[in-house]
Amino acid sequence: MISTKIGDELKNLLSGENVNNQLSVPQLVEKATSRGEAKLSADGAVVAQTGKYTGRSPKDKYIVEEASSKDKIDWGSVNRPISSEIFDSLYTKMLKHLKIKDELFVFKGFAGADPASRLSIQVVNEYAWHNLFVHQLFIRPTMDELKAFNANFTILSAPSFKADPAVDGTSSETFIIVSMEKRIILIGGTEYAGEMKKSIFSIMNYLLPENGILPMHCSANVGEEGDVALFFGLSGTGKTTLSADAHRKLIGDDEHGWSDNGVFNIEGGCYAKCVNLSQEKEPEIFGAISFGSVLENVVIDPDTRIPDYDDVSLTENTRAAYPIHNIENIVTPSVAGHPKTVIFLTADAFGVLPPISRLTKEQAMYHFLSGFTSKLAGTERGITSPEATFSTCFGSPFLPLPATVYAEMLGAKIEEHDAQVFLVNTGWTGGSYGVGKRMNLKYTRAMVREALAGNLNDVETEMNDVFGLEMPTAINGVPTEVLNPRNAWADGAAYDLKAKELADLFRENFKKFGTVSEDIKLKGGPIA
Repeated sequence: MISTKIGDELKNLLSGENVNNQLSVPQLVEKATSRGEAKLSADGAVVAQTGKYTGRSPKDKYIVEEASSKDKIDWGSVNRPISSEIFDSLYTKMLKHLKIKDELFVFKGFAGADPASRLSIQVVNEYAWHNLFVHQLFIRPTMDELKAFNANFTILSAPSFKADPAVDGTSSETFIIVSMEKRIILIGGTEYAGEMKKSIFSIMNYLLPENGILPMHCSANVGEEGDVALFFGLSGTGKTTLSADAHRKLIGDDEHGWSDNGVFNIEGGCYAKCVNLSQEKEPEIFGAISFGSVLENVVIDPDTRIPDYDDVSLTENTRAAYPIHNIENIVTPSVAGHPKTVIFLTADAFGVLPPISRLTKEQAMYHFLSGFTSKLAGTERGITSPEATFSTCFGSPFLPLPATVYAEMLGAKIEEHDAQVFLVNTGWTGGSYGVGKRMNLKYTRAMVREALAGNLNDVETEMNDVFGLEMPTAINGVPTEVLNPRNAWADGAAYDLKAKELADLFRENFKKFGTVSEDIKLKGGPIA
C-alpha cells in the first residue's frame, strides 16, 4: 500500500493546474508538435528522437529492497537492489521537478485484457509524445471505467530530471526504480519510451504468478479453427513480424498471460521494430502506422516527411508504436483459448542452429530456460553488432522472480494442453555473423505456417548430431538444403567447430540451474 505521505504528495501533484488528464490522440498529437517535442510524418505519425538513449538501460534499473518483497525477488545483475532511502529521496526530487513544469500529461489505463487479472495503471509524463506512447501501448479505459478508476501502480516519467550518482546513489544520470510496496515506478534521465512499457511488464511478471497465471514475453495469434500459437523471443527475433499474419488473428505482439482460461494480451498496442520496414515484406505493420502512431528515432525526409526505414543513422532500434486495432486481423477482446503450438524464436549469430526443429518436452524446457539468442544492434545501450547471449525464458531483463518459477509453470501448461513446441532460428545461415547471411523471411514464414497447421508434428526428420534436434527433411516452400544448417555452410568442418563452440556455451550457461531435473539437463541439451 502507498503510505499516507507518499499518497498525499502524489495527489497534490496530480491536482495541479499544469496537469492534462486523459487527452485524446488528436490533442496529444497537437501538444507534441506544438511544443517542439516531435514532428508529423506524411502518414500522420508522431516522429520523435530519444537522444543518446535509443534503447533500454538495464544497468540503470533497480528494485527497492523492501520487507514485503525482498525474499521473493531473484536478486542479481538483472534485479539490482536499491534502498528505500534512495527511492524516497529521488521521488521527492522528481515531484518538485514535475510540479514546476508548464504542463504534465496523465494517462489512466490497464495492463491485461482479462478483467479478472488486469492491473490499473496511471502514467505521469513530462512529454506529450510519451503520454501518446502509453495511450497507444496500454489498454484504454471506457468512460464508465474511468469514473471508478483506482490506480494500482503509478509511473512518474521525467526525462529531463537527471540523477547525480555521487549524491543519489545511482550508477548514472539515468534510473528506472520500482517500488513494489509503494507501487510507484520512477523513470528519469532517459527519453526512450520503451522503459515505461517494460517496467509494467516487469510488474506483471511479479504479480501474475501469485494467481497461478504465467506471464510471457511472447506474441500470440489464433487461426480460423481457434488454434492458438505463441511466439517467444527477444527483441529483433521476429515476434511481431511472424505473429502479424494476414491468415490468422492477432491476440498481441509482445506480452501475454496464460491462465486456466487460456491466453490474454497484457497490452493494448504494438511496439514494432521498423528497421528496413517495407510494405512488401511486412504489410500489416507497414499499414498499421497511421495518424497517432509514434515513430521513435525514424529518419524522415525534411520536405515530404516520408519515413526512411532503411536509414539507421540514429539507431538500428527504430520503433513504431500503434494501437492493436490498427492491425486488421485481431481478436477483440484480446483473449483466446489454450495454445496448441509454441514457437521459440532465436537469432543465432553463430549460424549453426537449424532453421526449425521439433522439440521434446525436455528440450522445450531446456531451451526455454536457456533463452539463447543474439542481442541485436541498438536494442540496448552499447550493443553495436549482434552479440550471443542467454536470456532466461526469452525475457530475463523483465523477470523479478527466479527463472524456475516461470519454467515450471510453462512445462506444466505444455503438458496439460498437449502443445507442440518448435525452435526456429531467424538468425544467420551459411556461416556466422559477418560470413553467412540472415535467414530468408520468406522461408521462415513458410516453416512457421506449416508448423501451425500441424504439418510438422509427424513428418520425417533427421537428427542434428551436435544439438540432438529433430530437423524436418522437407517442408513445402522451403529449399531442402536450407533445413540442415551444416549443408548450408561451404565448409562442413568449420560448421562442426562453430557448433561445438555454441554447444559448450549452452552447457556452461545451464550450470546455473542447479535445481532443474536431470531429465531436462540430460535429455534437453546438446549431445555432442
